[in-house]
Amino acid sequence: MMKLKYIMLMLFITALFCGCGENEEKEPAVREIFAMDTVMSITAYGENCEAAADAAVDEINRLDRLLSVGNEKSEVSEINKNGRGVLSEDCRILTEKALDIYHTAEGAYDMTVYPLMKLWGFIGNEPSLPDDKDIKDVCRLIGSDKLSYDGNTLTLGEGQGIDFGGIAKGYASARIMDIFKKYDIDSGIVSLGGNVQCYGKKPDGSLWKCGITDPAKPGDSKSLLGIVQGQDIAVITSGGYERYFKDENGKTYHHIMDTKTGYPAESDLSSVTVVSGNGMLADGLSTACFVMGREKAIEYWKKYSSDFDLILYTNDNRLYITEGLRESFSSEYEYEIAERE
Repeated sequence: MMKLKYIMLMLFITALFCGCGENEEKEPAVREIFAMDTVMSITAYGENCEAAADAAVDEINRLDRLLSVGNEKSEVSEINKNGRGVLSEDCRILTEKALDIYHTAEGAYDMTVYPLMKLWGFIGNEPSLPDDKDIKDVCRLIGSDKLSYDGNTLTLGEGQGIDFGGIAKGYASARIMDIFKKYDIDSGIVSLGGNVQCYGKKPDGSLWKCGITDPAKPGDSKSLLGIVQGQDIAVITSGGYERYFKDENGKTYHHIMDTKTGYPAESDLSSVTVVSGNGMLADGLSTACFVMGREKAIEYWKKYSSDFDLILYTNDNRLYITEGLRESFSSEYEYEIAERE
């Protein structure tokens, strides 16, 4: 049995809090939990920070129970088992965003990837290389265009299954931002398995600093591709080095699937970071742009540049950013800036 190697993608957060004299901030409320198959942390500042942090934990656990394909009683599992289902508000929001990204990204992100992920063993964490015939058979089931959705009920095509794993953590971080707003939090940040989203500025009034992991040294916090500074942003990265296994010949297979081929995406990218005010969008696009490859990802950004920006790192160690990050991104490495033209 080949073992799955996990490397949690760490978006290292440089958040140094300094004293402020008479206005020194109170200690933050900090929570760490394991949910959605990853370690998550929540930090909130403000008068109601403890209540906000507790509410955020409750929300993450609620969404995990609702969306997990590993939980037979979850709404998603029930839909997969029955082939259809009346959607809750959360699943309706996720379905509509997933369909939107599917169509605009021409299938580079597809929530019907579930049978393929299951075949490869990435669901259940016992991966192995499937038979080519089995891959081709499963690929015939894939495609969000085979779904039927009327705004209330989702009906799957024969043999299909859905998995919101590509956008669920981004949706969860966006929901936590809503909770922070509800509790009138002054400042906060969440890291959901590397999906980072910032609320407002740091307590001292400066911008948050989000460090982007170097794919060659994913466990080294001192080795970064660069740093993004900002407020009220999500910074989400996908890379083939996050979760993978090797076959008996030493060939590596990562978990980001190209649903057109049924195999792990073979793009020219090592990692993709999406920066956006919308955590759910950033989560989905980090996967889609990785599958697309550098040129198509940049062309896609040019079309929808008002919604997000990109940091792309290629397999031949070239770094690219889109022009919306010109003032907020810094790096010790040389990089090229893609412009809207």
